[in-house]
Amino acid sequence: MVIRNDPRGCVLSVRLQPRASKNEIAGVHSGALRIRITAPPVEGRANEALCYFLADLLEVAPVAVRVLFGRTGRRKAVLVEGLSADEVRHRLRLALTPE
Repeated sequence: MVIRNDPRGCVLSVRLQPRASKNEIAGVHSGALRIRITAPPVEGRANEALCYFLADLLEVAPVAVRVLFGRTGRRKAVLVEGLSADEVRHRLRLALTPE
């Protein structure tokens, strides 16, 4: 499941690609949201960039988004506090719709 409810908000399954040409969501791959981030996977910079990218996209404070597990791998579980899975799906759809 890509996005699921959690008592604290919701959890996103993410497959992260660091050192990409731009920050973007590249669809769903193997049951996870595929996200490309420009930051390198050094000293947690890619994880930090991922949290800031998702916070901006979902219009929440950066402290409301954190990596629960998978800090050193490409597969991650990311907690978004205060939003339900339905609300995250809705906001992602709005953010990805071209104007």
